[in-house]
Amino acid sequence: MTNIETTIGSVYGETSRMMGICNSCRYCEGYCAVFQSMERRVSFDPASLDYLANLCHHCGACLYACQYAAPHEFGVDIPRSLAKVRIASYEAYAWPRALGVLYRKQGTFAGVILALSMALFLMLGASYAAPEGLFAARPASQSFYAIFPHGLLVSVFGAVFAFAIVAIVASAARFRRALGAGALAPVAAASSAARLANLEGGGEGCYHRSGIEHPPSSERRGAHHVTFYGFLLCFASTSLATFQHYVMKWPAPYPLSSAVVILGTLGGLGLVAGPARLLALRRTRDPALVDASQAAMDAAFLWMLFLVSATGILLLVLRDTAAMGLMLAVHLGFVMAFFVMMPYGKFMHGIYRYLALARHERERREPNPYGFSDS
Repeated sequence: MTNIETTIGSVYGETSRMMGICNSCRYCEGYCAVFQSMERRVSFDPASLDYLANLCHHCGACLYACQYAAPHEFGVDIPRSLAKVRIASYEAYAWPRALGVLYRKQGTFAGVILALSMALFLMLGASYAAPEGLFAARPASQSFYAIFPHGLLVSVFGAVFAFAIVAIVASAARFRRALGAGALAPVAAASSAARLANLEGGGEGCYHRSGIEHPPSSERRGAHHVTFYGFLLCFASTSLATFQHYVMKWPAPYPLSSAVVILGTLGGLGLVAGPARLLALRRTRDPALVDASQAAMDAAFLWMLFLVSATGILLLVLRDTAAMGLMLAVHLGFVMAFFVMMPYGKFMHGIYRYLALARHERERREPNPYGFSDS
């Protein structure tokens, strides 16, 4: 057994111990889905802990309410323990399995992929933009595809995106099998995810900093909402642009008043404001809540969302200037890096969490096998 396997085994063993204490205490049973699902179990194997860990929204309420947290000898710390299990689950269900190691090497991974993506599009831009070059001003009607032919973008991004989708679907299927047989409740889970219901903690909100002078608030939940709905608006913009290009035979770029540009701009602003606020909140969060080994993964995802969106907005502003060519190459480099990182970074937490919520929502409709009613 390798040192990594031993460490992961220790994480699961320690978390199982803590969940056993919580299952006896049950003071936090009304806080979130984790404790409702915990009460349906008397033992906690790795698959059960993977499920509970991906239900956890890391609000921190249970840690501050716990009478058995440090300095008590039991040392119960559910948020940090489930965070460690969560990243272990990402690694375990990754496809291909060997690439699961990238979750713990996000700093290096992000740096290498971003450098390669930038180099690729700068070289392609310099080649395809000749003889005018990247710094020539072009009319908006012919700007983007005058530098990067549509067929080139489709082939390059299509290959990368196809691999990312295959890896995401394969990983999600592995996690779904680990959840066990039985139906899920996808619609109810979508509602819970859209409302971020489990970020309410005990009803007060999320904890950021320790001490009674720093009470919980809904600020983190709000920043997540801005990020999530910003992403959905950008997805809607891209989907509409694809429909207009291939079905309506109306190629980009589109006028500023078009639905594509309006949706993309609003989504981009959300993906600048939301990640920026989440990054700021990370700087002041109580260290007792944080698993330091995941800091690079969390930060890389937020920074990538921020930079993809910020460069996209700058591209819109500069699209009729001589800076457009360089800005387009930079933006495409960030987008390419984001696609490559999707299956092996924090993006996957949304997929796993949705599946865990779908299992939880189905469980809520069934009688508790141990006679307790769900909160």
